[in-house]
Amino acid sequence: MTDQPGLSGQNGPDKKSELVFVALGGLGEIGMNVYLYGVGPKKQRKWLMVDLGLTFPSEAEPGVDIVLPDLEFIEECLKDLVGIVITHAHEDHIGAVIDLWPDLKVPIFATPFTAGMLRAKTQEYGVRIKLPITTVPLGGRFNVGPFDIEMVTLAHSIPEPSGLAIRTEHGMIFHTGDWKLDSTPLIGEPSDDKKLQALGLEGVKALMCDSTNAMREGRSPSEVEISQSLIKIIKGAKKRVAVTTFASNVARIRAVADAAEATGRKLVVVGRAMHRVIAVAMETGYLPADFKYLDQQQFGYIDNANVLLLLTGSQGESRAALARVADDEHPAVSLTKGDLVIFSSRTIPGNEKAVSKVQNALVDQGVEVLTDADALVHVTGHPRRDELRQMFEWMKPEIVIPMHGESRHLAANAKLALACGVKEAPVLKCGQMIRLAPGPVSVIDKVQTGRLYRDGKMIVPSIDGPVSERRKLSFVGLVAVSIVVDGKGQLLAEPDVAIDGVPFETDDGYAMEDVCLDAIEGTFKSVPPAKRRDIELMRDAVKRSVRAAVDQIWGKKPIVKVLMTVIGQQPGKSPGKPAGKPMGGKR
Repeated sequence: MTDQPGLSGQNGPDKKSELVFVALGGLGEIGMNVYLYGVGPKKQRKWLMVDLGLTFPSEAEPGVDIVLPDLEFIEECLKDLVGIVITHAHEDHIGAVIDLWPDLKVPIFATPFTAGMLRAKTQEYGVRIKLPITTVPLGGRFNVGPFDIEMVTLAHSIPEPSGLAIRTEHGMIFHTGDWKLDSTPLIGEPSDDKKLQALGLEGVKALMCDSTNAMREGRSPSEVEISQSLIKIIKGAKKRVAVTTFASNVARIRAVADAAEATGRKLVVVGRAMHRVIAVAMETGYLPADFKYLDQQQFGYIDNANVLLLLTGSQGESRAALARVADDEHPAVSLTKGDLVIFSSRTIPGNEKAVSKVQNALVDQGVEVLTDADALVHVTGHPRRDELRQMFEWMKPEIVIPMHGESRHLAANAKLALACGVKEAPVLKCGQMIRLAPGPVSVIDKVQTGRLYRDGKMIVPSIDGPVSERRKLSFVGLVAVSIVVDGKGQLLAEPDVAIDGVPFETDDGYAMEDVCLDAIEGTFKSVPPAKRRDIELMRDAVKRSVRAAVDQIWGKKPIVKVLMTVIGQQPGKSPGKPAGKPMGGKR
């Protein structure tokens, strides 16, 4: 696209105009990155969104496929949202685009590999939308509304990570995205050190900086070191070798392919996401057009000692290839005693139990497991403290806003920035809107943030939605009661009770179903006949009595659903509706 350097508002900013920043995700957590920059008077601000990512559910979110940010705040002022700029193609930065872009319908700006990944995702998931993606060349510069944006090449664990120099009428913001300083990244260009230094000389108002490794001293190793280490380890293996890593880590894919060639093994790729990334990397030139590998269907025809598997599932994802192999449920691939699995990744906080489960299942099969705690099989894509110090020295920002990390990471980054001479380094939470200019830096508002869940084919709320109900069910179970009455509220048949997730018997052997029936009978006897005509009153009374009766014996209050059927309803009377709320829509 045509570069358009310069700023809107060349006559100077409106006296009431402000430069503000707010995160709807990505502060105090790893993942779900979505950041907003606003320029203009309070009621006339134009907004720029940077990244639109997802995160993965915890054990406390049963049945959830992925977790998405709640965009209610920006959806209420869509006419002022000028576009979305994507820094790179990791799921925690682009993963929510397909689900949430239809509610935004604004232009998207991304470099070629990132744009290719977005388009591949729409094709893979069969989504019938055409994203309006403007492909920006590496280092490109363009205008979106009042924002003059320059993409600055950095290094990370995926091709084309770009920091954003966002020039406004109030000064320049530099948004790092995810980055590290790696002079030999194996795939793609190293960080553009000269451009970073030039931006520092131009003047940086605020540096919004990756905090993931802010607690780790030193400097991150290079991808080239990993490639050499993997070759050495695989050469010493006697049987099959499997490597699992993030599907998006093209440099690691290349390193595993190089190891296969160096050790005379056949590379077999397993996992849909891995195939998708390889295809986009070949299209954009980050892997050679003749990149050779075999599909999982050919696995069984290769001698054990000649196989090098590359699998998805490094984070313990239950549906990924490695988890299915570990459970001996994969249709085409299996491992046996003496094989080696290399986890060429670091476990994302929150995934520890899932990863441990997969590793233990492999060990139970007699498979050797090697992690980054055992050998040099992974390097981070994020800056350690020496790299952060270097960035602060080059950029010379007036303000540092730590982002992309848990609270402890943000605090460590802020403390380091202040020690390096930065004037201000506030630690923010999602939803806190901060004014960066003009005048003193201060939190000026608190906006709506939260989570949405992709639950099967639907997007549902995290509060008072089906997932919340499932969470309760996982702790206290369900008692369902069916009652048939006449128009006067008199029982016409013995109630039916169904129990799920609740003990079937009391300690003395009395059926819990009978406990519930006794409670129902007692309720009907205690309510005067004239009041039994009120179906809602009776439904609520039965619900409370059954719940209390079970709680008295079990010590837990189950979810109780009461379904009442009225036969011979009197004219003008309504039997009411079954307890519970219908699910629908996002909110």
